Amino acid sequence: MVRSEETKSFRFNHTMYRVKDPQKSLQFYQEVLGMELIDKAEFSSFTLYFLAFDHSGGSDDVSAKKLQRFKREGVLELTHNHGTESDASFAGYASGNDEPGKGYGHIAITVDDVQAACARFEKLGVPFKKRLTDGMMKNIAFIKDPDGYWVEILPNTYEV
Repeated sequence: MVRSEETKSFRFNHTMYRVKDPQKSLQFYQEVLGMELIDKAEFSSFTLYFLAFDHSGGSDDVSAKKLQRFKREGVLELTHNHGTESDASFAGYASGNDEPGKGYGHIAITVDDVQAACARFEKLGVPFKKRLTDGMMKNIAFIKDPDGYWVEILPNTYEV
């Protein structure tokens, strides 16, 4: 399908998750998944963190990454409403995968070697929703981030 003149510049830029504790979430997305913080916007009652994978080979500096934030695809925005991290009565956000009202599902990342990635997640103590040995689809796994959001892990060569 050829895109219309009106939509040819459209691109899917980012997905937003609300997070309880930004430090735990940033650690997960940066240290476990290897994403990079490309921008941050602080407001009086909330802070936005924008993460993405660096495919520049390290050649893009911080200012270039910030300038390109709205021109790229595959960005994850973490929204932290101030105070949730220290509120003992805060139960967390709905991941969209639990009853009642299932709706939203997950994000996905592709990797060269799913087994090696899963072994690394296991070593790091990352909770799994679905291991490679579970279910019918033996070539994909699901892990959970600190807020219970699911991240699908699948091979770069995955075929449905």
